[in-house]
Amino acid sequence: MIRAVLDTNVFVSSFFGGVPREVVDLWKTGEVQLCLSRPVVEEYVAVLQRLGLQDADELAELLDVFARGHNVLFTARTPSLHIVKSDPDDDKFIECAVALKAEFIVSGDKALTEVGTYMGIRIVSPRQFLEERPGASR
Repeated sequence: MIRAVLDTNVFVSSFFGGVPREVVDLWKTGEVQLCLSRPVVEEYVAVLQRLGLQDADELAELLDVFARGHNVLFTARTPSLHIVKSDPDDDKFIECAVALKAEFIVSGDKALTEVGTYMGIRIVSPRQFLEERPGASR
């Protein structure tokens, strides 16, 4: 199973369909193991709330999916890294990936994708991930 961290823009965009939804569907079907840390989950929730997901039941359901651990790895401890110079807030995704030995970070964020690779972790767009992941039909 492929271990991947999904940047917030990919996770949140998946609610609206398209390529990000295809990436999230790979997690739901068990082809991808979603790697999470507290800062990553907190950002997912904060952005979803800003976009109008205010219903406590909906948020609780989302957090319950993560907590049940279906194709999810969670780390409570991450290293402190300073890799993304133009947007240090994005370091949380690399920190999570390093802590959980993820193979990919999937992101639509230019500051993050410009890093390219860090410690063998490939930082790719959703489309690149779908095309280049192990097992992808070419």
